[in-house]
Amino acid sequence: MPPTADPPPKGAAAPARGSRTLEGLERALDVLMLFARPSTTSLGITEISRELDLPKAVVHRIVTTLCGRDFLELDPTSRRYNLGPSWLVMGSTYSQRVDVRDLTRDTLRELSATTDETSTLSIRHGYHRVYLDQVTPKRLVIMSVQVGDRFPLHAGSSGKAFLAFLPREEQEDYLDSVDLVQLTEQTKVDRDELLQELRDVRERGYAFSFGERQQGSGAVAAPLLDFESKPVAVISVCGPGDRIHPRVEELAEILLERTQAISARLGYANR
Repeated sequence: MPPTADPPPKGAAAPARGSRTLEGLERALDVLMLFARPSTTSLGITEISRELDLPKAVVHRIVTTLCGRDFLELDPTSRRYNLGPSWLVMGSTYSQRVDVRDLTRDTLRELSATTDETSTLSIRHGYHRVYLDQVTPKRLVIMSVQVGDRFPLHAGSSGKAFLAFLPREEQEDYLDSVDLVQLTEQTKVDRDELLQELRDVRERGYAFSFGERQQGSGAVAAPLLDFESKPVAVISVCGPGDRIHPRVEELAEILLERTQAISARLGYANR
């Protein structure tokens, strides 16, 4: 007769149901987070089992439950799993409830203190951008903006940070339908030049400009992107052009670190 397991000590409590439920929830979240990785498009039972060191039977129960709630979908041909529509619903709901001004307030303060220049927040209203907030440094000569002022998207770094990351059809509609006015002598209005600059902005992740919206000014700007990779808002660091010009790369590095962190909170994944 095989040996029997020793009985639990007298008075020892049985494992709580709540702890088992929590363990199951943690495993399900671990599975979901595998699909949230930028490099992942689909996964099979064996891959998930190997990644998380879980028995295949356990993985199968988890993914079946997640499919039942539309967090995952099974491709009947490949027998592999993909993200389901519930992710899109939750991401959209979260995005709609986020107050971008509250979300960025501490970042604007930190940017201004770190760079000793003005930091600004812009949102898009149609084919214009609008200043929503700013933080100015404690120094004698500064650049200050008027919150609420509207500007076209083709003039200045904040506008171009919006325009460069819009879907291609919206970008082309802007260039086709909007009068490309010159706000200063430095404002670019040639369509081909603009398109090339927008490609450059999208590739490096930020825009910079000097005197395009206001003579003597300089700015570096980067977008906040949502789960659909669309620009929700733009943050910039700006000041007198002669101070900004030699610091473009330095300011861009500081700015991108902050904007990418906020974009991640908005659901953006750099694929």
